[in-house]
Amino acid sequence: CSRWEEGKKEGGVKWMQLEHRGPYFVPLYEPLPEDVRFYYDGKPLKLSLATEEIATFYAKMLDHEYTTKEIFQNNFFHDWRKEMTPEEQEIIQDLDKCDFREIHKYFVDKNEARKALPKEEKQKLKEEADKIQEEYGYCILDGHREKIGNFKTEPPGLFRGRGEHPKMGMLKKRIMPEDVVINCGRDSKIPEPPEGHKWKEVRFDNTVTWLASWTENIQNTLKYIMLNPSSKLKGEKDWQKYEVARRLKDVVHKIRAQYRKDWKSKEIKRRQRAVALYFIDKLALRAGNEKEEGETADTVGCCSLRVEHIQLHPQLDGQEHVVEFDFLGKDSIRYYNKVSVEKMVFKNLQLFVKNKDPTDDLFDQLTTSFLNKHLQRLMDGLSAKVFRTYNASITLQEQLKALTNPEDNVAGKLLSYNRANRAVAILCNHQRSIPKTFAKSMQVLQEKIDAKKKQVEEAQEEVKKAEDEFEDTKDAKAEANVEKKKKLLKRLEEQLAKMNIQATDKEENKQIALGTSKLNYLDPRISVAWCKKFGVPIERIFNKTQREKFAWAIDMAGEDFEF
Repeated sequence: CSRWEEGKKEGGVKWMQLEHRGPYFVPLYEPLPEDVRFYYDGKPLKLSLATEEIATFYAKMLDHEYTTKEIFQNNFFHDWRKEMTPEEQEIIQDLDKCDFREIHKYFVDKNEARKALPKEEKQKLKEEADKIQEEYGYCILDGHREKIGNFKTEPPGLFRGRGEHPKMGMLKKRIMPEDVVINCGRDSKIPEPPEGHKWKEVRFDNTVTWLASWTENIQNTLKYIMLNPSSKLKGEKDWQKYEVARRLKDVVHKIRAQYRKDWKSKEIKRRQRAVALYFIDKLALRAGNEKEEGETADTVGCCSLRVEHIQLHPQLDGQEHVVEFDFLGKDSIRYYNKVSVEKMVFKNLQLFVKNKDPTDDLFDQLTTSFLNKHLQRLMDGLSAKVFRTYNASITLQEQLKALTNPEDNVAGKLLSYNRANRAVAILCNHQRSIPKTFAKSMQVLQEKIDAKKKQVEEAQEEVKKAEDEFEDTKDAKAEANVEKKKKLLKRLEEQLAKMNIQATDKEENKQIALGTSKLNYLDPRISVAWCKKFGVPIERIFNKTQREKFAWAIDMAGEDFEF
């Protein structure tokens, strides 16, 4: 039996033995050298240590777009002033009069110097980091030495958030041992806090899988130190996730029949649930949780859509019953889509928006927990997010079947794989901003292609010349020359084709993030089976980190695996 299938535990117990060193705390602040100064209103001003440290957070970000945003500046200045001495508060009253440029330059130079270190110096730094990793980066869990994911506490700094987050620029405080709850085995060696400190609390809770936790001060959410994705515990959890999605495959037709019936229900609440479920199933929307206003960026999911987020078009671009979605989803990524829906869905939506203001909820009688309770009744372990995993994985499998040509070379097969992966990323709306280096690297590739084209044209000329010569002389030497020239031409044409594939792939991929779905939504066994079946090395699909995370799948899946 493989280590993935060893020893299931009962009653919510996740482990019997857990021993670790506790988190690694980031080093304390080192004051700036005397000659690196902060200026206020054009005059140098010596800051107290705490105030100086926070000033460096802002200084480091001077060339970042964040520091140009008013909300970031206001939040930063407000939090910074709270940490100042009364004398400093008296003087520093206007952010515009603060000059951080000298501090900024100091950190830029320091960074450059680190990059320019000789090889042996870099090696020494790497060895120091490895030593910390060895000491703090592993734990003993049920007799196995397992790697820990994030064993360091997050350094203090300014909160960034994603999208237009209302709290950006606020001060993220330093995590101290006094903030940290330790979780370990009752009979293990309890980790020692750093000298002169003590832990907030030590727990022995074997129904959870975290090793340490603390509350971060900005969102007031709990942060955890967890095991690395490659660990047995995480691998099992990952595998279970895809097994639940595979079970959905057997009942999904029943669920679809049910929600279609509910579109005509006498209860408006059931109709809303049925339409939301249709969106979650058909469009792979996230369910969307209820959240506090003003606490987070204004982002929504399916259940929290407002009337202003959709427009209904009886006719549009030659299609009927078109719903036009436009809203900010998770991480403030815009979701924009025009979808032709079934007539009953359209009629229900017209009913749901009737007599409502733009800011009213579209599904005013629906909560995510009401939806999930219903799904749990339909299938054990089913929640809205399982649909996303299921639809992503099934799409990858179907697209791979449709797109892969067994006759293609590896480059051709990889293009097909990436296209299948892109179909999933588009379904899940995984976007990225076009990389800054995109135009440059595309131009370099295009220049290579142009040069290769020229070589092909020259080779074609050569073949023609050789053929003419053979026509004239009919001798064996001339015939061999024709073959030689043809061979060269074929090789150059193959190289050109490969480059063209690369360019196509790059262009199609510039605004799409493939990694998110690969890591979180696609059953890795589908990819492993595809690689085995078509003779593509697994390294061409999964990088080292992904191969570690998906060790369970590489272990388990043969070429005949069906999701």
